[in-house]
Amino acid sequence: MTTEEGSFTTDDGFKLYTKTWKTAGPAVARLVFIHGFSDHCNTYGGFFPTLASRGIDVYSFDQRGWGRSVHKPAEKGDTGPTSRVLADIDGFIKSVLPSPVPLFLMGHSMGGGEVLCFAANGPAETREHIRGYLLESPFVDFDPKSKPSSITVVLGRLVGKLMPKRQMVNALDWKLVSRDQAVGMRIRDDPLCHDTGTLEGLAGLLDRTGALSSGKIRVGKAAGEGGVTRISIAHGTADGICSFAATKHLASQLEAKDKEFKPYEGYYHRLHDEPKPDGENYINDVGNWILARIDKPVEEAAKPKL
Repeated sequence: MTTEEGSFTTDDGFKLYTKTWKTAGPAVARLVFIHGFSDHCNTYGGFFPTLASRGIDVYSFDQRGWGRSVHKPAEKGDTGPTSRVLADIDGFIKSVLPSPVPLFLMGHSMGGGEVLCFAANGPAETREHIRGYLLESPFVDFDPKSKPSSITVVLGRLVGKLMPKRQMVNALDWKLVSRDQAVGMRIRDDPLCHDTGTLEGLAGLLDRTGALSSGKIRVGKAAGEGGVTRISIAHGTADGICSFAATKHLASQLEAKDKEFKPYEGYYHRLHDEPKPDGENYINDVGNWILARIDKPVEEAAKPKL
């Protein structure tokens, strides 16, 4: 397995940090991965290398406003509106096309909500290249432990209309990230996980969440390659950040021909970062789901290397 760092320039001229985890031999699939709120693509530890060891190349980037895509303090959390977020994702996907092997799109937490929105409303000419979608603890709604007060939301929206680029710290409770408290402390102490959003960006996040939880945004039956929606949704039952119940309800409403909703009993928010062997079990499930949907699974991809 090798890694490659680089950059991607968006259609409006903004430079995003990128990283690729490549398999040692010929790849059998490609995965584009979208990270979550106050996160970046280098926090995923053994997740991406394990997928690469199974023949799956992983392509990811630090979203606008996050990680190494922040070039000055004023850019922290400045994601722009939802239209900008989806345009960045679309542009990055197109940068790895054409793909000689099946292409999958995955998102965690906020990134999972964004992937749902992309599957519902992204450009058809891009979605037709996506073999399947995977969601890890998608942000469909807040868990009660992390839900902001209605007063905070209303005031934030009002001020945001006047000062959309004003920054606001919205710290996640690091104790809810994983049952492995070392993981939570690592996220807490990472300067690139800055917990800062702009009022415009936070409003967009809340709007997407509200539209997903209310059913205003729906993923159709023909959102992927060949006019078929293939989707895997995973969520921990003890997630204290994103609502397990909201994700379960959304999954029950999907009409996809190839649909999987898998609850992970007792898991917290970062399924791949749960204590051994639970984190590894989830990572293996992701690889298995992808490999089951490629044209010719290879024998050497049958067993992960942890």
